Amino acid sequence: MPPLSWSEIDTVLLDMDGTLLDLHFDNYFWLEHLPRRYAEHHGIGRALAERELLPLFREHAGRLTWYCLDFWSAELKLPVVELKREVAHLIALRPEADRLLAALRGAGKRVALITNAHRDSLSLKLERVELAPWFERLISAHDYGFPKEDQQFWFALQQDFGFAPTRTLFIDDSLPVLRSARRYGIAHLLAVRRPDSCQGPKDTEEFAAVESYATLCEGLC
Repeated sequence: MPPLSWSEIDTVLLDMDGTLLDLHFDNYFWLEHLPRRYAEHHGIGRALAERELLPLFREHAGRLTWYCLDFWSAELKLPVVELKREVAHLIALRPEADRLLAALRGAGKRVALITNAHRDSLSLKLERVELAPWFERLISAHDYGFPKEDQQFWFALQQDFGFAPTRTLFIDDSLPVLRSARRYGIAHLLAVRRPDSCQGPKDTEEFAAVESYATLCEGLC
C-alpha cells in the first residue's frame, strides 16, 4: 500500500463490518448459524435449508433489503436479531482498529462511521464493542433509504454530513461499495486485505489495500 498524503485528507469515512470489525461474525451468522436455525425451525435438513436460502441471498445482495433485519425476519419467519444475539460473542474488533481510531482523533480528522448495517445490527455491535466515542457520526444506510452501492447514498451523505470528496479517505472491504464511492468522486480509497480473520487474504483488484492499521497509523503520528 502506498503511503497516504494525510495533509490532503480532512475527513475519514469508515465502514464497520470487515473494516473495523472482524467479518467472521457476519459470515458465520449468515452462512452457518442462520441456515442451521432455519432448518430447525422449518423441520428440514441443512442441505435443503441452504438450497432455499442461498438464492434469496444472491437475489438481494447489494440491495438495502440484504442488510435489513426486519426484511429477513419477515421473509424467513425467524427472529433474526435474537438469532444474532446467540452468536454475539463472535463480534470483535479487527487488529489495531482502535489504534487507528485514536490516531485519527489525535490528528484532528473528522471521522464518521458509514455502514449498510441495519440500526438493530449496529446497536448489537455497539453493545459488544465501544466504537461510538470515536466518531462524529454513526450513519446507517437505512437512514437514507439507499445502500452504499447506490449513488443516491452518497448524495444523501453529502447533504447530511457535508464533506469534500477530494479531501476524503474512505475504507471499506466491499469492492462494489468502493467503486460506488469512486464514481461519486471520493479521492482516497482503501480496501481491506483480510476482512475475515478466519479466511485468507482477499484479492482487492484495482484498489490498494490495508494490510495493517498499525502501518496506516504511522503516517498520522
